[in-house]
Amino acid sequence: MAVKGKAESREYVLKMAKEHDVKFIRLWFTDILGMLKSFAITAEELEGALEDGMGFDGSSIEGFARIDESDMVAMPDPDTFRLLPWRPREHHAVARMFCDVLKPGGEPFKGDPRYVLKQNLKRAADLGYTYYVGPELEYFYFKDSSGTEGLDVGGYFDMTPLDLATDLRRDTVLTLEEMGIPVEYSHHEVAASQHEIDMRYTDALTMADSVMTYRLVVKQIAMQHGVYATFMPKPVFGINGSGMHVHQSLFRGNRNAFFDKDDDYYLSKTAKSYIAGLLKHAPEITCVTSQWVNSYKRLVPGYEAPVYLSWARRNRSDLIRVPEYRPGRENATRIEFRSPDPACNPYLTFSVMLAAGLEGIEKGYEPPAPVEENVYEMTEAQRKKRGIKTLPASLWEAIQLTEKSEVVRRALGEHIFNAFIENKKIEWDHYRTQVTDYELKRYLPIL
Repeated sequence: MAVKGKAESREYVLKMAKEHDVKFIRLWFTDILGMLKSFAITAEELEGALEDGMGFDGSSIEGFARIDESDMVAMPDPDTFRLLPWRPREHHAVARMFCDVLKPGGEPFKGDPRYVLKQNLKRAADLGYTYYVGPELEYFYFKDSSGTEGLDVGGYFDMTPLDLATDLRRDTVLTLEEMGIPVEYSHHEVAASQHEIDMRYTDALTMADSVMTYRLVVKQIAMQHGVYATFMPKPVFGINGSGMHVHQSLFRGNRNAFFDKDDDYYLSKTAKSYIAGLLKHAPEITCVTSQWVNSYKRLVPGYEAPVYLSWARRNRSDLIRVPEYRPGRENATRIEFRSPDPACNPYLTFSVMLAAGLEGIEKGYEPPAPVEENVYEMTEAQRKKRGIKTLPASLWEAIQLTEKSEVVRRALGEHIFNAFIENKKIEWDHYRTQVTDYELKRYLPIL
């Protein structure tokens, strides 16, 4: 939908709601941990909601670290109005809109992840840049939510009959496109019963909304087919986990600020400083891009997940990969950051990646030499000699690095920074005090 004036957008929504006999409108927003929250209003309330927003209890945004109940206002963004294709369409249709969360006085609530991303995009805009992203979200289909029995034994790009989920993917793609989310690719991933659907590259705010929609649609379509879809980063021991590689670039107007025709890698100084910023600050943003205890079961050597702080063109073991340039495709010049996983909060993840890259640009960071050899096959001594460091190995390590990070504090703002850290400490405490099956099997017979 083209960007319209506010009044025009509101009129468009009211007209669409009437034409499609919309009875219920779900107002969507996201909590600090990236969980989709929602409440429904009826069509009769729509005009008032578009004008003044709708009140709700804001403590639902704080994740596990609840504070006292606080009144907030959900202000719908009319440009995000979409019919929900899986709800009845002929009579009493259901639509959704994403909301910005405001305080009762009308000023933005600083604990709203969508607001945080808007602030970071404003910082980029003040420097003359628009931030574009293209995340690749992987996920698994299982028979149900109580176990990890897969639907197929297919592998990377496999075709039927091994890949029983072709219909699931097809229905998911069609539903995403009905909701105005263009899709580029869909295919079977490396692990059995693992899949990927790639949305077309767009600006970061639209994409963060699309990631939230995508995760819901994938799960919804799976449920309709009587199976379960999960974005858990590492559900099965011994096989690849699910990542969310994020392709990204900065544009100045219509020109790709990452492209330089005279460079060996076709990368501008801006792109190289952005890479350097991401590499330098990657350990301290990892708590946001890989935010669950389980995320660190994926970030181990040997399963295609990046662990080492390096960049290259061909190598898929590096944290940052530069896809090969094809003549005439200057606008496709981009970098791919490979450590995030699909269970992150996309608003916060895009915010901290952008902040790290802009830090590199503003301070003129120089990237280290690219590493085209396989970093996994190097010895510890070889990596040390090349100055190749690693990402944090556990959520606790990641929390400690993030807690000291000025870059993350500035990117998230005080409210979300403190609440996010508190949430993660609660999660780590829950995890660390568990007695696991592994410990019982390993220690009970011998101690």
